[in-house]
Amino acid sequence: RNRPEGKVLETVGVFEAPKQHGKYETGQLFLHSVFGYRGIVLFPWQARLYDRDVASPVAEKSENAAGHGSKEVKGKTHTYYQVLIDARDCPHISQRSQTEAVTFLANHDDSRALYAIPGLDYVSHEDILPYSSTDQVPIQHELFERFLMYDQTKVPPFVARDTLCAWQEKNHPWLELSDVHRETTENIRVTVIPFYMGMREAQNSHVYWWRYCIRLENLDSEVVQLRERHWRIFSLSGTLETVRGRGVVGREPVLSKEQPAFQYSSHVSLQASSGHMWGTFRFERPDGSHFDVRIPPFSLESNKDEKTPPSGLHW
Repeated sequence: RNRPEGKVLETVGVFEAPKQHGKYETGQLFLHSVFGYRGIVLFPWQARLYDRDVASPVAEKSENAAGHGSKEVKGKTHTYYQVLIDARDCPHISQRSQTEAVTFLANHDDSRALYAIPGLDYVSHEDILPYSSTDQVPIQHELFERFLMYDQTKVPPFVARDTLCAWQEKNHPWLELSDVHRETTENIRVTVIPFYMGMREAQNSHVYWWRYCIRLENLDSEVVQLRERHWRIFSLSGTLETVRGRGVVGREPVLSKEQPAFQYSSHVSLQASSGHMWGTFRFERPDGSHFDVRIPPFSLESNKDEKTPPSGLHW
């Protein structure tokens, strides 16, 4: 889509039939069905998907701790994947999707610094359009040859090195995707994935940090533009914070039929070990009218048993 004039498409491999059942293995090459980048599967996660578009037979209205009316939603298991993004494709998707989907707190206690690992993403099973390639290094990423090696006797022919297994095991608490929340309003689907990042001590108190990844998808053909965000953040300590602002991460993305999705990450900290967030995004139509899109309520839960800081920068 939107290929610059004079550019020629090159063959990267041969498409395979997408899997309707089961999961993709480590080393599976794919094109992202929404953002179009080339990638490779590192390993799968089993997530709980809370889809508010699917009404359960006994859905009832309830009031949560912050007085936010909502339906009781039962989670179902869904497969997501940790993947590497081809560095050659990052410049082409940077206006649509952040490519640093994994971030870590700094390893020293007195710092609020965040480290990001570029070119890592989390993708849903249906995001994957699998393909095969005879290229022994089909993905350009600094971690590709550190994590994977070519083995022509295997299908797919890329297998995990010990370093990948060790990295996954060591950083499991900060990498693991556990809950996914989804809701659609007026054909705009919002998907939220929260990640606990750890706790820091500051001025004799504890500060708990989370990252949340949000994808906005326009399921209609009408062009819309995100104009404002309105967040409510409730902490177990009893505080309720309201955040309003223009756009998200300094942008006001346009969602069209040609480029229907936008994905970004942000961070939040609480003075308590748990809480929850919800809110709305305000969108504008071509005629100047506005409408609000619900952000599904999601919990911020800490892994209290984890004391050691993440070690994503050390091999």
